[in-house]
Amino acid sequence: MATEAGLNLGHAVALLGAAVVAVPLFRKFGLGSVLGYLAAGVVIGPYALGLIGDAEAILHVAEMGVVIFLFIIGLEMRPAKLWKLRKEIFGLGAAQVIACGLLLTAAAMVFGVAPAVAFIGAMGFVLSSTAVIMQTLDERNEMTSPHGQRAVSILLLEDLAIVPLLAIVAVLGSVMGTAEDGPPLWQTIGLAVAAVGGVILAGKYAINPIFRQLAKYGGREVMLAAALLVVFGAAWAMSLGGLSMAMGAFLAGVLLSDSTFRHQLEADVEPFRSILLGLFFLSVGMSLNLGVVVADWRWVIGGVILFMVVKAIGIYAIARLFKARHNEALERAALFAQGGEFAFVLFGAAFMAGLFDARTSAILTAIVILSMVLTPLVTILVSRFLLRDQAVSVDDMDGIDRAENLRERVLIIGFGRFAQVVAQPLLARDVDVSIIDMDVEMIQAAGNFGFKVYYGDGSRLDVLRASGAEKAETILVCVDRPETADRIVELVQSEFPLTKLFVRAYDRGHSIRLIQAGVEFHIRETFESALAFGEHVLKDLGFSEDEARETIEDVRRRDEERLTLQVTGGLQAGRSLWRNNTSTPQPEPYVKPRRESTALNDEAGDLLEEAEARREKV
Repeated sequence: MATEAGLNLGHAVALLGAAVVAVPLFRKFGLGSVLGYLAAGVVIGPYALGLIGDAEAILHVAEMGVVIFLFIIGLEMRPAKLWKLRKEIFGLGAAQVIACGLLLTAAAMVFGVAPAVAFIGAMGFVLSSTAVIMQTLDERNEMTSPHGQRAVSILLLEDLAIVPLLAIVAVLGSVMGTAEDGPPLWQTIGLAVAAVGGVILAGKYAINPIFRQLAKYGGREVMLAAALLVVFGAAWAMSLGGLSMAMGAFLAGVLLSDSTFRHQLEADVEPFRSILLGLFFLSVGMSLNLGVVVADWRWVIGGVILFMVVKAIGIYAIARLFKARHNEALERAALFAQGGEFAFVLFGAAFMAGLFDARTSAILTAIVILSMVLTPLVTILVSRFLLRDQAVSVDDMDGIDRAENLRERVLIIGFGRFAQVVAQPLLARDVDVSIIDMDVEMIQAAGNFGFKVYYGDGSRLDVLRASGAEKAETILVCVDRPETADRIVELVQSEFPLTKLFVRAYDRGHSIRLIQAGVEFHIRETFESALAFGEHVLKDLGFSEDEARETIEDVRRRDEERLTLQVTGGLQAGRSLWRNNTSTPQPEPYVKPRRESTALNDEAGDLLEEAEARREKV
């Protein structure tokens, strides 16, 4: 298959099959999806099993996954928010690029590498992988956190840095007499400025009117095509100007972040992002030339270790210089200590300019790819061992205190909109409460309104103990994520069986799990507010107060009966209790049973008789 020209259906099956097998397996062992994709790519690539022969062609297509990812991030990054990050972008980002570039260049020259080759190899390695870092932050749900925003700022500066670096390569090629005559420097800069200006003008004045017309006269498929056109058009315009395609998509996203079509755009392009980003990681793995690794293993392995260690030291030093705490600096060093996809562009330009020979280019490319493969593993090792006992340090944050030695009557875990209302009647009756949450920004905002919220992960046993779970009379689980709530319920029932649990349920399925777990009380987060809303609508439509109240009580009773049936029979049970605005046919079996069905017990029989009576009335 490796010798066939182009790509066919067999290649698609190989790619999808590798992803389906590798990614769940790596996630099961806590290694993350990125490493799974990269490892699968190495195995099926042209230098191993040879199931795929043209890794470069796949890489070009898969780069669109990175482009779409940056577009979605741009949609979340409003211009005002981006302006607030200007110091991180041009201060922290520039300092990291310059410092690490100088350190890596010096390190390469110490081992006898020519100055020009050392500089280009070092600067290529300085440009970290946007895809690896963004995907890792996304999987950790850290994209919007303060340290996540700083990481995004650094990546933006690195995207911008590719332009002057390509210009420097052209200048070096001219000075050393190895390059053919190319466009003058002023023309290169002019094209870049024109590309940025064109994207800004189009995003500000053209896209919204066009989308308004498409919303009126186009269909869903036309809106989808227009969304992809915006993303890829901005990326293409930037590439014409010699800039990063990902930077173009990000800029387009920022310009559309205030648009009325923002959510529609995000929903349309999101499915393409995941599959193409996975394909990108697969193609990077396939690009690893195992023959080069074996033939020049001393240079490759030594280069990976040297560059990753030196770059990590530089990143950590710059982070501490910019007053980052130890943990954040260490995590950033582990996350950014690899080369990235822009290195391939820079090395390709250096090869075309005659600054590299084929062997040097292959060795440096292998070093970058291996560093990308190792990054997920390095971040896992750092998190599990170096940061194991101090996963998050909040001692140096204003207004943030750890949950330690708390001994109040009620412990509230999670302090979002739901818990903020729940706390009001407790505080009105002077009930002593302790509150913990993991959102640093929310904790600081709550402090401005007079709430003392402690930092702590309620799904960890040590944090529960420090928060006084063992002494608390009641624990209120008010977190957003149902899987986190389930984990807390499991821990509390196992370790603190005498403590009562009141749990916020996310949806009906979550309610069923909580009932089966035996919690004292739970409530679906929108149920009671929806009933109150409906009652007011009935009154406004002319129904009397008694009629409205009786109707709401009937809805509540039918919902309770339906939930009881669903606990044993699954979500499809009790459908007859759910009122619809269309006539739903009663399901009939394909084969009529030989015997009449009977209820398992008297209680179930009574419920079935009541349901049948209501159905006859309807």
